[in-house]
Amino acid sequence: MNTRNRAQVHTFADIKPDFDAIVGSINYATMTTVDAMGRPRSRVLIPVWETDSDQPVGWLGTYRTPVKEAHIAGNPHVTFSYWSPAQNTVAVDTVAAWTDDPDTRAQVWDLYRRGSPPGAGYDPGQFWRGPEDPEFQVLRLEPWRVQVLRRRDLVSGVPARIWRAPRRGD
Repeated sequence: MNTRNRAQVHTFADIKPDFDAIVGSINYATMTTVDAMGRPRSRVLIPVWETDSDQPVGWLGTYRTPVKEAHIAGNPHVTFSYWSPAQNTVAVDTVAAWTDDPDTRAQVWDLYRRGSPPGAGYDPGQFWRGPEDPEFQVLRLEPWRVQVLRRRDLVSGVPARIWRAPRRGD
């Protein structure tokens, strides 16, 4: 495997400041899922992120459309890509799962209102009546791989930095 163009980091904390800065400045991510025939589908959404026990966790407040629901039921691996014209990028490979827990929905609602990381998010009240609104659905996003690349590193020949979730039992 060619590792020349990437650098493994040991903890998410090693890339979190750049992750937060890039995600917070871009806000919108391209979310890609695949259908039952392996064909990709992309849409632009705004996930929010936090850290739980030194591991990144993402949340997506969204409408539970038939396409999104079918794709995630068939293959829960979902990718989020952030890109800015300044050539700063973040790619987050996750496993997504719907959650209906009322406390989690309220927590995610608050994360959106606060912006997590700062700069990301929005007032979800623009689209839903509140966290109890049946149209407000939440996806939990468990990243297994996060890649961060800043333009300044790209032009200096510094490889993208990649964090991978520890395997169970590691």
